[in-house]
Amino acid sequence: MRDQHKWSSIALSLLFVAAPAYANLTITPTFDVTITSDPNAGAIEGVINSAIGFYESTFADPINVAINFREMTSGLGSSSTFFDTVQYNVYLAALKADAKDATDATATSLLANASTNPVNGNSFIDVKTANLRAVGINVTPSPGQPDGFIGLDTHITDVGSPGTSGQFSLFATVEHEIDEVLGLGSALPSTPSGTIFPEDLFRYDASGNRSFTTSSSAKAFFSINGTTDLAQFDNQNDGGDFGDWQSNPLPNGVGPKVQDAFANPGTHPVLTSSSPEVIALDAIGYDLVSPVPEPTSVVLLGSILGLTVAALRRRNGQISA
Repeated sequence: MRDQHKWSSIALSLLFVAAPAYANLTITPTFDVTITSDPNAGAIEGVINSAIGFYESTFADPINVAINFREMTSGLGSSSTFFDTVQYNVYLAALKADAKDATDATATSLLANASTNPVNGNSFIDVKTANLRAVGINVTPSPGQPDGFIGLDTHITDVGSPGTSGQFSLFATVEHEIDEVLGLGSALPSTPSGTIFPEDLFRYDASGNRSFTTSSSAKAFFSINGTTDLAQFDNQNDGGDFGDWQSNPLPNGVGPKVQDAFANPGTHPVLTSSSPEVIALDAIGYDLVSPVPEPTSVVLLGSILGLTVAALRRRNGQISA
């Protein structure tokens, strides 16, 4: 039986403030009472903190990302994230100014300086608040609000609430949802002419043409150069997120990954520095930790416009009866 959850949205507001300086990326978790009152709270929080440790040791962006974690009783994992609609050329200029490594150079080389994006010609782009700060555009949610909320169904994870069925990896679920709070995700299934998300800039078909469609007959791939396909997007209209990787079924020769649209029971994928999820975060504006210190100056950009909303994404758990 598959438990599916689709998009919904609620209106929220943003406050534009200067971001404080941090040595590396810092993720500050807040644990909801649904977790702190759980008899296994210590173990659950321990897994969450271990997952956070990967991002803090992998990315050098001097920002703090606040995430509220809570338990839920359906699905597998979910994330609700603040984002802002900004002018595409503002985000693009910040992304290029923030470029520091080979991935950045390749990814931005195919993005010509223009007022409209190369995916569908829209002059605006939706960018999550943490991602905006990662490229030097200092936007935060309203006071007292985190950048995102993550829900975890600890009744079916291997580390979880008392009596859990233990079918799915809590660690992989946490990493999947943190990726989305940081900025991964697609605007699809919105209309093809709608406002895209940054990861949509790296969505191609097998021939190297940009792909931005909900057609289940179209195969879409994540690539930073248009020719080397690093992962296949879930384009099957199967209830999964279009910004996740195809996993129903898994593409030939590809094992389970953290960002798969559907988790497979008993598998334990984890992120590494070479994972396509990490490459995707690098491409949309996060900086990998380097043994050579990078400049710490931040580019401040203005002209930030737009409607502020929060997109509720739910990850789909595939449960065998």
